[in-house]
Amino acid sequence: MCTRILWNTGDHAVLTGRTMDWPESTEPVLTVLPRGQERDGGTLAGATVVGDNPLRWTSRFASLVTTVYGAGTADGLNEAGLGAHMLYLDSTDPGPRDPGTPGLQIALWIQYLLDGAATVREALFLLDACQLVPVEMHGFRATVHVALEDASGDSAIIEYIAGERRVHHDRSYTIMTNEPPYDEQLHLLREQVRRVKELGHDGPGSEVPLPGNVNAVDRFQRAAYFGALLPEPADDRQAVAAILAVTRNASVPFGAPYREGRFRTYNTEYRTVCDLTNKRYCFELSTSPNLLWAELDRFDLSPGAPAMTLDPDDIDLAGNVSSRFTPSPAPF
Repeated sequence: MCTRILWNTGDHAVLTGRTMDWPESTEPVLTVLPRGQERDGGTLAGATVVGDNPLRWTSRFASLVTTVYGAGTADGLNEAGLGAHMLYLDSTDPGPRDPGTPGLQIALWIQYLLDGAATVREALFLLDACQLVPVEMHGFRATVHVALEDASGDSAIIEYIAGERRVHHDRSYTIMTNEPPYDEQLHLLREQVRRVKELGHDGPGSEVPLPGNVNAVDRFQRAAYFGALLPEPADDRQAVAAILAVTRNASVPFGAPYREGRFRTYNTEYRTVCDLTNKRYCFELSTSPNLLWAELDRFDLSPGAPAMTLDPDDIDLAGNVSSRFTPSPAPF
């Protein structure tokens, strides 16, 4: 149920690839949001979900994002080069509501950060100004954790477990999936490395045993292995192709069983690449053979400009689709 991979390519761009793994369509829409927009963090699809002291703010930065169910932001980047990604985490628990702190419905969590922060450090500072409020979308409780990165290559993983905020902040935190919480994932990765060395494998190779299933632990370890092996790219095109190769390796095929529950399969719905250096956003729908992308500097991002949207579920879309966006009311 989602994988995120950060890659600092060296002489080229800082890139992040992610998969969106979900049992049904999240109704993704590519959306450009200009600066200066007023937001209400207490509403969800027009309904009030934080009745007491909702967080309200005005966007400082423009952003290019993928929305989820038209009610929040799942993924994207802003004009300053901050990227943000929301991934599922069953054990998320922000704790009991404190009405003395402005409440932010959790589906707008990363939009709030993209609106107000230029860097990972600035985004972490913004967390103190609000309290997350869990919500339900399409019958699913939105229990999530967040990965952040910026154009300098800085990175952070943010989780709320048993009412406690846990932040892993370091450019070395490049991989993220789902359960278990991040500190346990790091422990499991170290154990896997130890077992591989015990088998006599001191370096990478085709004989190194890698976990190959679709659960979060296997995807985490596979993405960490292949992400660490990426060669220096010759240009931006090769860099995007390389990070996409790893995200495809960590993707979930159609029909692959995950676990018991409302749905037993969580196949990859789409993949994205955030180019934080060039402010370029790539999108690949799993049911379409085409890669498409948009560039933030192609849009009017000034206060008062309209929001711009594009439905990516169009087999005729391919390449740079910046000119295909159309004005639309802001989704939130």
